[in-house]
Parts: sequence; C-alpha cells; structure tokens
Amino acid sequence: MTNTRAVAAVDLGATSGRVMIGRVGQDTLELELVTRFPNGPVEREDGLHWDFDALYGHIVDGLAEAVRREPSIESIGIDSWAVDYGLLRGGELVAQPFHYRDSRSERGVAEVHEIVPFSELYERNGLQFLPFNTLYQYRVDEQLADADAALLIPDLIAYLLTGTGVAERTNASTTGLLGVRSGEWDLELADRLGIGTAALPGLVDPGSTIGMLRPELAARIGKDLPVIAVGSHDTASAVVAVPLSSSDSAYISCGTWGLVGVELAEPVLTDAAREANFTHELGVDGRYRFLHNVTGLWLLSETVRAWEAEDGAAIDLPELLDAASAVVGEIALFDANDALLSAPGDMPARIATVLRAQGSPVPNERPGFARTIVESIAAAFASAVRTAASLSGRELDSIHLVGGGSLNRLLCQATADRSGLPVLAGPVEATALGNVLVQARALGAAPGTLEELRTLVARTHEPLRFDPR
Repeated sequence: MTNTRAVAAVDLGATSGRVMIGRVGQDTLELELVTRFPNGPVEREDGLHWDFDALYGHIVDGLAEAVRREPSIESIGIDSWAVDYGLLRGGELVAQPFHYRDSRSERGVAEVHEIVPFSELYERNGLQFLPFNTLYQYRVDEQLADADAALLIPDLIAYLLTGTGVAERTNASTTGLLGVRSGEWDLELADRLGIGTAALPGLVDPGSTIGMLRPELAARIGKDLPVIAVGSHDTASAVVAVPLSSSDSAYISCGTWGLVGVELAEPVLTDAAREANFTHELGVDGRYRFLHNVTGLWLLSETVRAWEAEDGAAIDLPELLDAASAVVGEIALFDANDALLSAPGDMPARIATVLRAQGSPVPNERPGFARTIVESIAAAFASAVRTAASLSGRELDSIHLVGGGSLNRLLCQATADRSGLPVLAGPVEATALGNVLVQARALGAAPGTLEELRTLVARTHEPLRFDPR
C-alpha cells in the first residue's frame, strides 16, 4: 500500500460540477481539480429541467483531461445530488431530466398522500417529507409508463458511460421506494401508487463495478476504465470522509443544503422521528444516515446573487463575511427552513418579508443582513443537532462540519456557540474524498473498514476546531 494509486471522481452539485483526480496511498489522500463547470436549472415549456446534455458533455471532456494528466487512473466514480432522474427508452434518454424545484411534484404529493398516508410511508421508507422526493415526481410523470428504465442522475451517467443500467443503493434510498429495513425496492408500494416497477433497475452496493467504458468512450477518454459504484448520493460520499472522532459525533455536510445528523446501525422509526422530519438515507456499508435537511448556504448565495445583479458587479464573499463577523448588538433570526425561502429569485426581499412577519427588524446594511442569514442557518443546525441527539438517544460530544460550509468561519463559530459543542471543520472536499476512498477500497488500494478510511482522512486533512464561546 505504499504506492500511490489514482482514480477519477465525478462530483456533481446543484450549482456546479467537477471532475477530480484522487490519489491514495498509506499516508496520502489528495485531490487535484481537473475541471469545474456550471450546473443549474433551465426553464422549458413544460417546466424546470437540468441541462443534462451539457452536463454529460462536461463530464466526458473532464474525464479525458484527467486521463491525459494522470495516465495511471484506474477507475471512475460518480456522485451527485439525489432524487432526480432520467428516463430511458430503447437505450436513449427520453427528455432532459426535471429539476427537483419544478412545481409538478406538488401535485404528486397530494396524490400520493391520498393513497398512502405519510405515517405509513415513513414506516415503509423512513424518509422525511420533502415535496420533491422521487416517488412524488414518478407519480406525475406521464412518460414513466413507457420507459424501460428510470435512472437517478449518477446511475444515468454511469449507464451512458458503460451501457449498464443499475440503481446504487444509497441514492435509491432517497427515492421513497426503497424499504428502510430491507434495502430492497418496495414493489407493493410502487404498485399501489401506480408507479410502473418495470422501470426500477437492479440494485448494487457502493464498491461494485458497474461496467467498463463503452469502446467509443474509452477511445474518447483515452483509456479503458471501469466505472465503480460509490456512495452516489453526494451526502453518502461526504459522510464516508467525515473524520468522526467518536460515535457520539454529529455531522453537518454543508453546501447548498445542510445535512445534519448522526450515523446509526439501526433505524429510529418512531413517531417523534417522523414528526421531527428526520430521514433514514442509506450510507456506505449499510449504515443509516439519520439526518434532517436544513436549508444551507443557498440562502446566502441567492442573496449575494441578487445583490450582484443589483450592483452589476461581483461581491467579495470573504470580505462580506469579515464585515458580518464584526457586526455587534442584537442579531435578528428567522427560520432558515421557511417555505417562502425555498424557490430561486429575490432572496433579500423574501427574507425581509419573513423577518417583518415575525416582528423582527430588517438589517439595512449588507454585513448585518449577511450576519442574520449565517446566524439563522447556525441556529437551525444547532436545533437539528439537539433533535438528532434526543431522537437517537446519543449524548453528543462534537460536531464535524464538512463541505463548502467548513470554509465559512463565521458559520462554524456560530454553530459552536449556538449548539454548545465544539465544531471540527473540514475537509472541504469531503464528497470527492469519499467518492475516491470507496473506489480505492474496491481496487484494494485503501483500508477495509469505514473507521480506517476515516482515520486516513483525519491523518491527511486535520480539521480546524471552533470551541463554543
């Protein structure tokens, strides 16, 4: 294991995607960014979609560049956001996949809950209520009945690369159609909801080889490589690379969303967990990611986007956050999960509306406004950590905050202050590292257990500690 081995990681988020080279050895765990490309919703006649063709083109180009830079790459792994999918008929993509923020799923929610009450859904799939969960989308997708396969985004990309259509289990667990205890498709539930089961592909676990690149793609990318299933839900990959200091550590994977929770061996399917809207997504090696979705840095990035449009110039985010840190006096808080804040567009005005409705002052300077946003996100994180502790019966001793949010020192300190627990920040690139580690382990190039993988992360990416004040 002294030799360094290389793999390629495709890591797709809701606002951007990238291809990275991962290098793994006994005391080595490194990432090299090959390419980063934009990703986002596109409005079409029938609603909000992803520009999937552009996304796929960027991925193939990125993989070719990765192999050019590092000819010793041995495999490819793909992770992305959850719940969204593409339909295949005759091996071809039927249409550009819908975006989870499209309004069609609202009708799906009403129809599904009329047939199967949410309390029964929770007992079966263990998922928190999110209006865009895949089963609500499937329920209203008129093209599903004629499709040969419905593939979640990472599985769809793997199919286009290899010709093999599978469903990786961690991501399949976000559809609402996977039995929370069995880890298998709940065909009876799909039948009751009128969702054709013929389109549900066979399930595979992280670490399985999905297939080899199709010959024409191997030629274009420059090497014949296997595509290995990783924790293809980006949070499943991120949690692999959380250097948990103990089983009593909470984690927050923070980017557009903040995924706040603990790792469990058994589900907690209580009424209290359902009412708190805690979810059971599958993790790598059969763990449960018992967590709650909190709106994360989306609130800040949308606000900054609105200000930049107003100014016609870019805003220096570190400078804004430094100024926000210096704000003194009473900080107004709002509910970061308020439904009014879930759609794109004029975020400052909508946050102001929420603040006024609760009788709070609206900061009139931008640093004060940014501080209110960051503290409100931190308050939501702290609340979710306390709930995770009480629902799981754990006495939590620390919080590991990974992902892009770990660079936001103001957010890390505010989360420590509001939770009363030390926050260990980093690694920033937890998702890509987790993707790389699962590939490396499948190739025999990394240790066997999750705990050993996390020890390697802690050794090579020492977290920054924020103690509560």
